[in-house]
Order: sequence, then structure tokens, then C-alpha cells
Amino acid sequence: MARQGWEQADFPILCETCLGDNPYIRMQKEGYGKECKICGRPFTIFRWLPGAGMRYKKTEICQTCSKIKNVCQTCILDLEFGLPVQVRDTVLQTQDDVPRSDVNNQVFVAKAEKALAGKPESLVDYGKADSAAKEALKRMARSEPYYKRNKPHLCSFYAKGECRRGDECPFRHELPVENDLSHQNIKDRYFGHNDPVAKRMMNNAGSGSDAH
Repeated sequence: MARQGWEQADFPILCETCLGDNPYIRMQKEGYGKECKICGRPFTIFRWLPGAGMRYKKTEICQTCSKIKNVCQTCILDLEFGLPVQVRDTVLQTQDDVPRSDVNNQVFVAKAEKALAGKPESLVDYGKADSAAKEALKRMARSEPYYKRNKPHLCSFYAKGECRRGDECPFRHELPVENDLSHQNIKDRYFGHNDPVAKRMMNNAGSGSDAH
């Protein structure tokens, strides 16, 4: 039985990209493995290999926080369009009423959990959105999963010229590129605030260039 406020789950809420193209995926499950990076409550962690040559991925936020914003538990992108929350909410002109302080957030999440019980999978209602806005989001979205996002992380030792593992190294042997996308964090992406990926996409969309 779950302790009060702790979350149990049987399968993660994931986007198609994070789930990967591996048809024989093995999902590892750890009850109350970590605290949610948004609300801080212990929740069930899932870990899996999305495909050959990819890195192991895991869930980062709990399912309640995922449903509040209708985002993937791992990449924190919108599940309907695969876009950053900041892009979605800006285009749909929706107001973010999720509090960011720890205490207020925990109270909000507890209320949201009750509201979600036996109801739709998310608190985000796309049915009320303007049709032109939804079409704009569809144009900005990718037409198919972007599995390259699951590639291994860069090898820090290789960047310093110190990696001796060669082909056995599980990390990518490429030099890092320092730009605005190098500084991302889960809370900014979740709350749709100062997300560098979202800013770049909206700038590209505003200039009429391809967002991808």
C-alpha cells in the first residue's frame, strides 16, 4: 500500500520518442525510487533502453505532475504536439496557474490528484483551444519521432583528450558545442519559463524559418 502522498504506477507516461523504436523493450521498475523533480514526492521510477546504440532513459517527474501539464515523464515535452510547454502555452494563450514554491506546489498537486481521479488523462483541455492556434502548433511539431534525442551523452573524458575506452565507451566521442541550448533544466521546461529550446523555436517560427 502506498504511503500517504507517495505515488505507485504500473507503466510510465511517455512520448513516442522517449519510448524508442525497440519492439522488445524491457521496462525496469523501482517503487518510490526517487523524488519527483517538480513536487518532491517519492514516485515509481521506470528505466529502459529505447533502442540499439541509445542510452538508458528514466522517468524524471511523477505521473500527477505529468498529467497536470500533459507532458512526457522523461523529456517534459507536451504529449499532444511534442513541443515545449512554453511554446504550447504561448501559442494557445493559456495561463499557467501551477505554483512554483515548494509548499504551494505540494498543495496544488494534492488537489490535482483528486481532480484527476477517474477523469481524463490530463488537466490540459485542447478542445477549448482556438483551431488556428492548434494548426500553428501542428506546423511547429515534428511529423515523426526524433530518436536521435536518445543518443548517449557526450563523453567528458573525450572532450579533455583523456578517454582510453575507444569503441567500448558508452558515451559519445564528440566535442561539446557551447550555446544557449547547453543550459537547460527540468523545472524551466515544466513551468514554461526561460526554456532556451522554446525561445529558439518561437524565434524561428516568428522569422518564418524552419523550427527544426
